[in-house]
Amino acid sequence: MSGIAPDRSGPAAAYWDALDRGRLCFQRCRSCGAAQLPAREECTTCLSPDLAWEAAAGGARLISWVVYHRAYHDAFADMVPYNVAVVELDEGPRLISNILAPNDTLRIDMPLRLELGRRFDQAIPQFRPA
Repeated sequence: MSGIAPDRSGPAAAYWDALDRGRLCFQRCRSCGAAQLPAREECTTCLSPDLAWEAAAGGARLISWVVYHRAYHDAFADMVPYNVAVVELDEGPRLISNILAPNDTLRIDMPLRLELGRRFDQAIPQFRPA
């Protein structure tokens, strides 16, 4: 489907390649130690270009979410209602994902566990309640 494939150019390529190999990775700055997602050319904290990739252990917590009751793209019509969540990995960085649980059971600070899924022929990070 048009517009669904992730951008695999620049620093994002390593992120998607790691997911294809079954790992969720994030960048950590070698200068200040800050962890970040999405991938960038420099640290968002100190602007150093000295970044390394690190694999997430899989633990996280729920920061926020919204439940969509209308598909804003035809590719998601079979998922309605679905949640889009901000998740904070135990290592610090946050990412947008979804929670594989009934929407009415979601709670702020809910402990989560990574579960890689597939959508549109692409590995994606998703989470379940821990």
